[in-house]
Amino acid sequence: MADALRIGIAGLGTVGASLVRILQQRGNELAVACGRQITIAAVSARNRNRDRGVDLSGMAWFDDPAEMAEKAEIDVFVELMGGANGAADASVRAALTRGLHVVTANKALLARHGVELAKLAEEKGALLNYEAAVAGGIPVIKTMRESLTGNSFTRVYGIMNGTCNYILTRMEKEGLSFADCLKEAQRLGYAEADPTFDIEGNDTAHKLAILTTLAFGNRIAADDIYLEGISNISIDDIHAAADLGYRIKLLGVAQKTDTGIEQRVHPTMVPYDSVIAQVDGVTNAVAIESDILGELLMVGPGAGGNATASAVLGDITDIAKSRPGAQRVPAFGRPAELLEPYRQAEIKSHEGGYFIRLTVQDRTGVFASIASKMAENGISLESIMQRSKKQHVEGEPQTIILVTHATTEASVRKAVASIRTEGYLVGDPQVIRIERPKSV
Repeated sequence: MADALRIGIAGLGTVGASLVRILQQRGNELAVACGRQITIAAVSARNRNRDRGVDLSGMAWFDDPAEMAEKAEIDVFVELMGGANGAADASVRAALTRGLHVVTANKALLARHGVELAKLAEEKGALLNYEAAVAGGIPVIKTMRESLTGNSFTRVYGIMNGTCNYILTRMEKEGLSFADCLKEAQRLGYAEADPTFDIEGNDTAHKLAILTTLAFGNRIAADDIYLEGISNISIDDIHAAADLGYRIKLLGVAQKTDTGIEQRVHPTMVPYDSVIAQVDGVTNAVAIESDILGELLMVGPGAGGNATASAVLGDITDIAKSRPGAQRVPAFGRPAELLEPYRQAEIKSHEGGYFIRLTVQDRTGVFASIASKMAENGISLESIMQRSKKQHVEGEPQTIILVTHATTEASVRKAVASIRTEGYLVGDPQVIRIERPKSV
């Protein structure tokens, strides 16, 4: 049997503690599967005295993760601290500079510095593995980077944030408001005390940027993603979507177009009978469309100690099974220097159907005016209907729902802007894109 693979773990929170527990419980099984033992030689965390429910005796302790990366007797540096900069960035760079392999679950770090880190890993002959950074326990990175080699990707999209999916699911199934669902998500630990990063789409955007680079071979462009969160989704939108045969999901979508690569994160209506529409709660789903395979949908737990630790462990065992001198798989599927500049497609050129909800004054001619403004901008309507309260009082504002056939973002924005000038709108219009999966 080959020499043991020595790892150092930086970060002993929920994921780190789960990883230690799994490695200790299944050491013999892993040794048989990998042809060598995997041992935890060093650890680093903020609080040395905290009880994490695992035995850390015999492991070298480092208060500074960068010092562990530089000095510990390890072969693999496992980064589970999080954050795009600071200790995570410094320690990962130190590990790679030393020639250590790195495993990380840090999507923010990769979205900000991934290309630089990949280049450094290649220069030092080290592996940079990050399966747990996107969609938790779903093996989407390995699938795209290795299993689908030879496929040409056309679109990748999915539900990549469990907090948002949980909130939207509860709103639909229990008729609760966004605020009530968010409060419950925080109570259960699905949402942070400050949930902005999740509910405004930033978390999904980081993950999407990584998948975009894997799919299309461009440099990571996390700052060039069109971003909308779910905080403006109302129970009225949820009910209207259901009436029309749709469910609302926060999707991250990346696809190739004639004008460049489109990256967008926003609430989306998906047909109720599509598989992705049935993904509820904190579960994640990623759909991949390619020329050879066609469509592939992967569904599974997107977060949590065991799910994320499982993905981290998969990366570690891949390293354990590799041998000196073997060909290294580049972090993003191709050498970093061959990643192409990102060419952004304007979101205004996006083509698809749209759901538009307007609250208007109850007066004659409003329907005709709205239909006219749509026609003037070349928008064909699939349906237009009025939603009234059960006990409507004459003169009270009315809700009008429009569903368009495929059109452009620019046309919809222009039509809505034109309707605003007519003086009968009450409040802001709601515009939600409609995404129709090919077969999943």
